[in-house]
Amino acid sequence: MAARGVERLLNVIMTIGSRRRIDRAKLFAVIPEYKEAVSDQAAERMFERDKAAILELGLPLVTESDVLDDNTVYYRIASPREDAVLDLSTAEYTVLLAASRAWDQAAAGGAARRVRAKLLSLGHDADPDLLRRTPRGAVESLPVLSPLLEAVTAGTRVRFSYRAATGSVAERTVEPWVVGVHDGHWYVYGWDTGREDVRMFRASRIESFPRAAGEAARPRPEQVDLEEVLSRMHTGDDRDRAVLRAEPFKALALRDRAGADLAAPELTLPELPRAAARRLLLGEIRWTEVTAPQEWRQEIREVLAQIAEAHEGPADLAPLEAAAERTASRIRVSSSSNDDVSRLIAVASYVMQRGEVELVELAEALGVTEKQVTADLQVLFLCGDLGTGWEDLIEAEWEHGVVRVRNAEPLRRALRLSAVEVTALLAGLAALEATAGEAAEAIASARATLLAAAGLDRPAVAAPAGGGALAKEADAPGAEGAGAEPPSHAELQERPEERTAHRADAVLAEVQSALRATDDDPGSLLMIRYSASDRPGTSVRRIRPLRLETDGARSYLLAHCELAGAERRFRLDRIVELPEPGAEQHPALPGEDASDLRGVVGSDPESALEGTWLRLEPPARWIAESFEATALRDGEGAVVYARLDDPLRAPLVDAVLETAGAATVLSPPSLRDTIVTVARTAMAHHS
Repeated sequence: MAARGVERLLNVIMTIGSRRRIDRAKLFAVIPEYKEAVSDQAAERMFERDKAAILELGLPLVTESDVLDDNTVYYRIASPREDAVLDLSTAEYTVLLAASRAWDQAAAGGAARRVRAKLLSLGHDADPDLLRRTPRGAVESLPVLSPLLEAVTAGTRVRFSYRAATGSVAERTVEPWVVGVHDGHWYVYGWDTGREDVRMFRASRIESFPRAAGEAARPRPEQVDLEEVLSRMHTGDDRDRAVLRAEPFKALALRDRAGADLAAPELTLPELPRAAARRLLLGEIRWTEVTAPQEWRQEIREVLAQIAEAHEGPADLAPLEAAAERTASRIRVSSSSNDDVSRLIAVASYVMQRGEVELVELAEALGVTEKQVTADLQVLFLCGDLGTGWEDLIEAEWEHGVVRVRNAEPLRRALRLSAVEVTALLAGLAALEATAGEAAEAIASARATLLAAAGLDRPAVAAPAGGGALAKEADAPGAEGAGAEPPSHAELQERPEERTAHRADAVLAEVQSALRATDDDPGSLLMIRYSASDRPGTSVRRIRPLRLETDGARSYLLAHCELAGAERRFRLDRIVELPEPGAEQHPALPGEDASDLRGVVGSDPESALEGTWLRLEPPARWIAESFEATALRDGEGAVVYARLDDPLRAPLVDAVLETAGAATVLSPPSLRDTIVTVARTAMAHHS
């Protein structure tokens, strides 16, 4: 909304909040926009919109009638004592602030933009040590999330354009039951009114802003387990337990499923549908060999032969050149007056609670630029209590990089979180859980406080499916996170399914301990043994941990690597052990150049590929989303051509193999040659 609307709303809040109460007639006489409206009806409509906005902001606007004259209506904003807000401990506030950072870069609509500002208005101070050790979560940034969450919490229908896996686009009308995260991607599950059946929609394939379409008619189930729903979609009658040989310290995801030791030469996976098992096996095929069932072994070999044949020789680029460019869906989400006003209130409240604040600190706290903060202060400077004249405007100063705000006491108050904003925070908390560690108790407590304050018996957002063994262990009765003794080595050998969780717990505890140590001693270092995704063996590194991060379903440690002489990101699940501090550093292969660390995600420019084009059939469409395709072209049938800018070589090779031939690399030729080599080598193992 234009700045004029923001100024009006702030003036209304300041004018009502500066006095015990104000009657409607006087309010209409002192607010210029109401007084200058073209008609009384126009002023009434404007005021009704402003009242709704004030309530949505979380301010407790109270309407009262005069006891002697029913025609006289008074307005006031309840005091904090009358309208208590979230009662949070320092630890709970800290993890909620960390959860809000998951949305910092998100274009997820008003709920995501307001939630950070409302937290800052609460008046708490975060624990800087805990905030630093709490992982930085990342939630998929989609502008369609806010209206979807609102539809779930409000019990309404939404209508949107949806692109199916086949490439066709159609209008869908849906009654959303739950919005959830699985493997770092958002899904919507609910009743499709057009098909009169339940359906799952991937949020990133929604190509129009969801529009309200009336009240929901079908009752929402009491419980919706997103993971269970997704598992049903991948079941089949052809099921078995795959047996395979694996290189030591490789195929870690398969070892986790099998509950096997990191160096065990043979693994037996739990019973899986044939298609699901094939996908898992092909994704790790460079380090594994399927030995049973024999039919699966033969199928793996045939698929590898097809992949190799499809990538031998020059690619046929004629279909790519003839394909039509797909216009990217443009879902515009403009800032609303409530988004801007909530941020302005947070600015005023945050500064007044501290007396004065450095401009750079204020910008960092809000997650905006210094230019935006300066623009906010300029708006505050023009607003105030208009009921006593222009002399009672807000005083805002920001010269010499120091911000001061005075005469804005009505803004020095906490803002309530709406149910949708609570849901946004719950999603942020869920993104942190995989690497919560010692913050797990604070996250659980903060979640309970949020749900109780919002009156939600069950959240509209589902926690990440397969949130990690650590999260499951922390909630289990008698588990380590509940205060029990850690399992002994003998017990872990008898219960192989617990080994993975115990290793992840031990690694995370050491990493968080090292993060705390670097606060006291910046030179403090940690030794790790790391298993890269594209090289045999492991390497030992001496690192200085900087922070934990989560990105979708993955968790990383950002650290300064002494061997590389630069910052690197290490996937936590690939840290296989923590050697003694005196262990000798070495790369994975003898004579390896220390700068060639392709196993570390995003670390080595030489591992990136320029100008990569892929041909994707429907089962492989996920590659375009996972690798953030920069251009798409629609070919004949359901084929899509996707351009990837600078994808990492090793993960892309594994992804192409995982699709079992549904993805074909067209360029560059060097990547095609790599896939042929990997496929032929794996075929030889399965001869």
